[in-house]
Amino acid sequence: MSTKIAVVTGGNRGIGFEACRQLASHEMRVVLASRDEAKGRAAAEQLRGEGLAVIAHPLDVVDPGSIAAIAAFLRQEFGQVDVLVNNAGIYLDQSGDSILSAQVDTVRQTMETNVYGPLQLCQAIVPLMKEHHYGRIVNVSSGAGQLHDMSAGHPAYRMSKTALNALTRVLAAELDGTNILVNSVCPGWVKTDMGGANAPRTPAQGADTITWLATLPEGGPSGGFFRDRQPIEW
Repeated sequence: MSTKIAVVTGGNRGIGFEACRQLASHEMRVVLASRDEAKGRAAAEQLRGEGLAVIAHPLDVVDPGSIAAIAAFLRQEFGQVDVLVNNAGIYLDQSGDSILSAQVDTVRQTMETNVYGPLQLCQAIVPLMKEHHYGRIVNVSSGAGQLHDMSAGHPAYRMSKTALNALTRVLAAELDGTNILVNSVCPGWVKTDMGGANAPRTPAQGADTITWLATLPEGGPSGGFFRDRQPIEW
């Protein structure tokens, strides 16, 4: 069996970086995609120093040209993509803005990165997965996007993660029976640049369920929302 190819967006730090490490530890070749090309190269070099098969490639998820470029690179270089982890995300309203005073530009920017980016990456990469009748797509979401116990504050971030979960459901339904499994994950509150120093979880703990979903066997769950390898409410 050929080596599986995984792509992780926002892979140069935090949960994305740890997901690259864990997937490469599962004998995958990992493409660490990051907006900052220099930081991406440095991160990939660090993981290669650990004996892992990781290469860097620039990717700005809000730039359709950048998405087209990485898709073309993947097709030309490997001829396949087996795993896509949509991890890149932004959290611009960390101060807990009221939805009544939220800036529409902040909402728009957040949706561009957290929803439209993953959507366009799926549009670019799923055709390659279909050619090989295999794919695992993991959308890194958040409990902040759960309608089940939706609360106030951080409206742009919350709405973007709810929309990302909708993307998971729609795509999973469309790909039913193709052996391309699509799931959302809440990594929990993780000690990263975004999560802050007070977060209780390590990046390794945050990435664990991502790796589990990225390595699901045939017939595994699709269209689900998971935390700690267990389904959670939408």
